[in-house]
Amino acid sequence: MILYPDFYCKNIKDVDIEKLKENNIKGIILDVDNTLIDLDRKLLEGAEEWCNNLKEQNIKFCILSNSNKKEKVKKVAKLLDIPYIYFGTKPLKRGFKKAKEMLNLPFNELAIIGDQIFTDVIGGNRCKMYTILVEPISTREIFITYIKRGLENKIIKQYKRKHQKEKEG
Repeated sequence: MILYPDFYCKNIKDVDIEKLKENNIKGIILDVDNTLIDLDRKLLEGAEEWCNNLKEQNIKFCILSNSNKKEKVKKVAKLLDIPYIYFGTKPLKRGFKKAKEMLNLPFNELAIIGDQIFTDVIGGNRCKMYTILVEPISTREIFITYIKRGLENKIIKQYKRKHQKEKEG
């Protein structure tokens, strides 16, 4: 289903290299707001170390953000030493295609990690990427995101129920 991620976890640090290798992932596209940084622009603790560990395993990275604030996105990209795309227009394919070209990998070898179903998951699924949904770092949101969270939370509950039934067998 286009609304469901392939994997759901608390934050990026819960995504391990073995899970990525199992799915032939060689590149990761990262969201910024509430995935890597909170509204105060504070980087998630441990994000830099996690990113560096995966780089050592030859995983490529880039940032794809819908933010139109270039300097904010650039600052995070510089901290992590990875390329970036701002004003990415997710869930439209345009930004994802740019990221794919930047990483020089096919979509089926890319994962998107983000905190929103209606941008990150839908966009990644439309491109046939491996999609990873993380919980938002903060409960503080910009207004439009706050509005969408109610529906996203219902979808996440359905997703969790479905996967619990699959585990039980």
